[in-house]
Amino acid sequence: MDKKPPGQMTWRPPGVSGCALHLRKHSLEPWRPYYEFPEYAQSDPPGFSPGYTTFLALRKQNWQAV
Repeated sequence: MDKKPPGQMTWRPPGVSGCALHLRKHSLEPWRPYYEFPEYAQSDPPGFSPGYTTFLALRKQNWQAV
């Protein structure tokens, strides 16, 4: 069975001033804001950090927080 490795997540990659979830599917890819991944992005409740709901959902799928 060929299982895809999970991706990686971070809140503030190098060179980014704001704090929002960033993703990459492989460690060699550049970081991109979570909303550029419509297949993963989820809506956040008012007052939550941008990407928090997506972060929780991806943690359940064994994505790595770095």
